[in-house]
Amino acid sequence: MVNKLIKTKKDYDAALARIEELMDAKERTREADELELLAKLVELYEESHFPIQSPDPVEAIQFRIDQLGMGRKDLIPFIGSRSKVSEVLNKKKPLSLAMMRALNKGLGIPAEVLLQEPAANFPSDFLQLEWNRFPLKELAKRGLIDNTKDMKLRAEEHIRRIIQQAGGPKTVSAVLFRKSKSARQNAKADQYAIWAWCLHTMILARQNNLKQNYLKKSLTIEILRDIAKLSYFDNGPILAKEYLNKIGILFLIVPHFSKTYIDGASFLQEGRRPVISLTLRHDRIDNFWFCLLHELGHVVLHLAEENEFIIDDMDMRGHKAEIEDKRELDADRLAEEAFVPKDEINKAFLESPVSSAEIDAVANKLKIHPAILAGRVRYESRNYRLLSKYVGQGEIKEHFQEYKPLIKK
Repeated sequence: MVNKLIKTKKDYDAALARIEELMDAKERTREADELELLAKLVELYEESHFPIQSPDPVEAIQFRIDQLGMGRKDLIPFIGSRSKVSEVLNKKKPLSLAMMRALNKGLGIPAEVLLQEPAANFPSDFLQLEWNRFPLKELAKRGLIDNTKDMKLRAEEHIRRIIQQAGGPKTVSAVLFRKSKSARQNAKADQYAIWAWCLHTMILARQNNLKQNYLKKSLTIEILRDIAKLSYFDNGPILAKEYLNKIGILFLIVPHFSKTYIDGASFLQEGRRPVISLTLRHDRIDNFWFCLLHELGHVVLHLAEENEFIIDDMDMRGHKAEIEDKRELDADRLAEEAFVPKDEINKAFLESPVSSAEIDAVANKLKIHPAILAGRVRYESRNYRLLSKYVGQGEIKEHFQEYKPLIKK
């Protein structure tokens, strides 16, 4: 009686011969038990040495429509146009996930056959997303997906790949499904474009590792003031990036997507490392420095959960449509205090018309860029015609490699 695993062709042939001898064995006999054991051992050997290949998806589709008495034109509701049906059946184009789901639901073709994976099922997370609403062309321009004619057809595959690069479904869900709308998110913003920008930011954050760990509570008001004073130097934006990276805060420049209206964001990635991301949507010195210090205010005061994004459209600041949010107001106050300590300047100065000479004098005293004071005066007075030539228009993007290919000399 064979009572060990079959490992060789010789053992396999011997087992088959013995099975043939035992085929007439009566139930509940020693021979019947041996037959049952041999059959199982042979099955195990065959599974590992002669695996049954899953049928080709196209062959499975053709078999199924023949079985149902259907023609090629009957596949249009599941695959798309007549030309798409032809391309798929002639194996010129692979099936997309959307097509597979439709064929599975409409024709009952098993998922594992369509996916070509034993016991496989279709992805079940993020099913509420409308994949084609993501800004696919912009994602392709950034090299995040392939720029092909069938981008929309394969939108789900593309975005799922991006989600995986950004940290996987569990990590990304914290970004894609935030329960509350940001207080400084424009009502005109396209949510899918915002998600795309968040995903791009998360991917870049994962690609840029810092050696220095961030120590919580190391970002004091004194440190914020040191960072604010870097604005005094011509290469201040680059110095700020280096400074933050050295204290364990990752600073990114991620150009905005159309219809996002984002100026900046802050979040904690895995390992609770703070990440600051600015878009430079408004290429102005005053906007850059206030956005940066505002996001650092969120790092100091508010960030608590990994991958929670705080997104800011600074055009909404003080706007009547802004949702009142104590977090945003507190971050504003901390940024303002870092630039202009309360005991260093009279509030009346900020609210009344001032000359460029006065701006320069106070900026030199505080050791900050005069554009920051000009921007503050414009905001406090709600008069954005004031000092418009003094806010450093067009003087930030040129510092950053992310924008240099886009700047025309």
